[in-house]
This record gives sequence, structure tokens and C-alpha cells, in this order.
Amino acid sequence: RRVAFAVTDSAFIMGSMGSVVGERLARLVEHATAHCLPLIIISGSGGGARMHEGILSLMQMAKVSAALARFSASGGLYISVLTNPTMGGVAASFASLGDLVFAEPKALIGFAGPRTIKATIGIELPEDFQTSEFLLKHGYIDRIVARQNLKSEIARAIDYCGK
Repeated sequence: RRVAFAVTDSAFIMGSMGSVVGERLARLVEHATAHCLPLIIISGSGGGARMHEGILSLMQMAKVSAALARFSASGGLYISVLTNPTMGGVAASFASLGDLVFAEPKALIGFAGPRTIKATIGIELPEDFQTSEFLLKHGYIDRIVARQNLKSEIARAIDYCGK
């Protein structure tokens, strides 16, 4: 089966989203829309937007999100897979917009890290705060899937959705 597929890699600038990453993701989403392909994005992003690139980097959150809105309106299936860590602008934009959101076990997922949040609001956070298990309990993700099972679970989801 054909799919449109992307992976961000935390080994390079923590997988943060700059203008090139945003442009490539937006083009992939447009390709998936034009060819009626299921879309799979695996987010291994510990960072958000690359602020040192300026406003062009920050705008990628909106650009990719807008492309995903058009993809969704066309009836496309978007499966987002969150790995450890998925943080910042990536978590606040395209990684959170999947029709189905899978996460790896014990992945750290959120906008700001737990230490930053605790320092800002001044209260003690639950021990499992921002883990995939915590987010599953609170309805933010749909399923926790171990990496070795991702291929079969994604295939099952695509088959189930008839894409």
C-alpha cells in the first residue's frame, strides 16, 4: 500500500522545526491530499520551532497545520506517532492533529517541560505528568504502541479506516 510518510529526528537539533522542515512537511501533506494517500508522521522532536531562524521558523507551525486542515477536509487519514521526546512547537502543532495519535510507552510529550511548568505555576505535578500513559488516561492520545508493533498497528488502522 502507498502512504505519505515523514519522520523527524531528535538527533539533529533535537528534531526542531525550521523553515526547511516545515516546507517539506507542508509539501508532503499537499502530496498526500492530491493523491488521496494516508499520511503518517513520526515525531521525534525534543524541540519546538527554531527561534534562531526567526519568524519564518515560527510560521511553520501554522503552515503545516493549515495544510493538515485542508488534508482533513478532503477526507484524508492522518496518523501521528509521538516518540520520546515530542515537545515544543511540534507537540503544539502537527504532532497533536492526527485523526489517530499513537505514542510510544513512557514518551515525554508536551509544550513546555515539567520543570518549566512547575516553576511557572508553583505547584507539584503528578509523577507521570506529560508521559504517554498520563496523556492516554486524559484523552490526549488514542493508543500507546511499542516501537516494534508500530508497523502492524498502523497497517491495521489504515485497513480499519478503509484508506
